[in-house]
Amino acid sequence: MMKKAQASMFPAKSMRHVLWLVWKMVILTSIVLCLWAFFRLQKYSESPVSPYSTSPRKSRLFLDQFEGNPKIAFLYLARRDLPLDFLWGSFFENADKAKFSIYIHSEPGFAFDESTTRSSFFYNRQLKNGIKVVWGEASMIEAERLLLDVALEDPANQRFVLLSDSCVPLYNFSYIYNYLMASPKSFVDSFLDKKNERYNPKMSPVIPQGKWRKGSQWITLIRSHAEVIVDDEVVFPVFKKFCKRRPPVDVSYGKHNFKLQKQHNCIPDEHYVQTLLAMNNLEAQLERRTVTYTVWNLSAAKMDNKGWHPITFSYADAGTQHIKRIKDINHVYYETEYRTEWCRNNSTSVPCFLFARKFSQGAAMRLLSQGVVGNFDVTAMLDSPP
Repeated sequence: MMKKAQASMFPAKSMRHVLWLVWKMVILTSIVLCLWAFFRLQKYSESPVSPYSTSPRKSRLFLDQFEGNPKIAFLYLARRDLPLDFLWGSFFENADKAKFSIYIHSEPGFAFDESTTRSSFFYNRQLKNGIKVVWGEASMIEAERLLLDVALEDPANQRFVLLSDSCVPLYNFSYIYNYLMASPKSFVDSFLDKKNERYNPKMSPVIPQGKWRKGSQWITLIRSHAEVIVDDEVVFPVFKKFCKRRPPVDVSYGKHNFKLQKQHNCIPDEHYVQTLLAMNNLEAQLERRTVTYTVWNLSAAKMDNKGWHPITFSYADAGTQHIKRIKDINHVYYETEYRTEWCRNNSTSVPCFLFARKFSQGAAMRLLSQGVVGNFDVTAMLDSPP
């Protein structure tokens, strides 16, 4: 009788044991899944791929097969011709031809040839698909994207320098080449725009306000960042629609001016690249400064048409001491972030600026006469194109 009772207890104990094992497995599995989810979230948050970026990269032929000298792509945004072509011609004359390439976005239909430029380096370097560009509108960044797109077709192009038609180099080619190639980062002036006067809430949620940045248009990019800009199909359309320059005061509009001046005054080329790279979590890959020096006319009159525009350097402003002061600058202070950006390249202290704008022809001639970029042949100026 006793044996029978004991025998009947074993199945109950076995069942409880099985249930306990199953319960432990459930708990263990839950812990493992939680840990897996945690690490996946950590990896996602640290990934350079932005959750806002939805378009895949375009495939580019032979990208991984590139061998040889990396090149700097010099990208010129020109109104029409290049008035300082004589200076740049001297600059490139003293350069290794295998280490640079040239691309120009100019007025549609304008051609660079022996009749329109003093330097053969610019012959036929204009884009065939140029557009009409208006300052303060999205057409400016559209032109930049066109330049980058064409330059990316050459896999040797590993650095991309955006220049205006009034920019000058402050050093010879060899110095600039070594400076840019030594850094694995892009040089993009980027800072928080705390006033937020230019951020249009209609950009949300595509462009979060927390990712809104401001900075200089004149950028120098590594190849992967140039690809991000060219392949963007999400942020640029929003900029085109909602980031627009406020129209200037026009007395003929009368009281209607008050309504116009309440609009968001957004200058696309001062925000687009900075905001796009921030949205793609790439700010750790930036030297957050420009390598192009500019002096601004900070007019006290907000409606002064000459206010907040770059000052043009004349012949008198391009003397040896003045240029030396620019070259000696080794840091930039950003008031909105209380941040001092010390100019470094791979932890080595370097001059902040490689280029400067805006320079007149007289100022550029003085730079050449001082031997800043190369030997100056005055006869080149006498045989100017019509």
